[in-house]
Amino acid sequence: MHRRTLIAAALAVPFAGLARAQGADAPAITVFKDPNCGCCSGWVAHMRDAGFDVEARDVAPDALQAVKVEAGVAPDMASCHTALVGDYVVEGHVPAEDVRRLLDERPEALGLAVPGMPVGSPGMEMGGRVDPYEVKLLTASGTETFARHG
Repeated sequence: MHRRTLIAAALAVPFAGLARAQGADAPAITVFKDPNCGCCSGWVAHMRDAGFDVEARDVAPDALQAVKVEAGVAPDMASCHTALVGDYVVEGHVPAEDVRRLLDERPEALGLAVPGMPVGSPGMEMGGRVDPYEVKLLTASGTETFARHG
């Protein structure tokens, strides 16, 4: 069964039409997040500023956890929000440039993750401070480094 179908069933909402594809210049991305999380809203703004067509879905914590599980995000890769773009999951504060690279290269993978909430990642800005962090490529056999920042 397709990942989006599984997630739709887990959330008990129709999934068709959540992400509005508008061509290559505006990749559609659906973000599942806590309605009170400022850093999640910051990441949504970052993605919109980068040209993504973002649908932000405020969900309860148990529904957000269901999205993570159905998308195959391991607990050690989790962050505060989960997004779907194309056939990929994007977990946490992944920079837009890395999401674009994922979509351009189309690796055989579940998607990308930035575990935790590193300072200086998109949505987690604190002045000019950027702590070093890695974007992980989630594969069927584990993870590998996709990009390094900071």
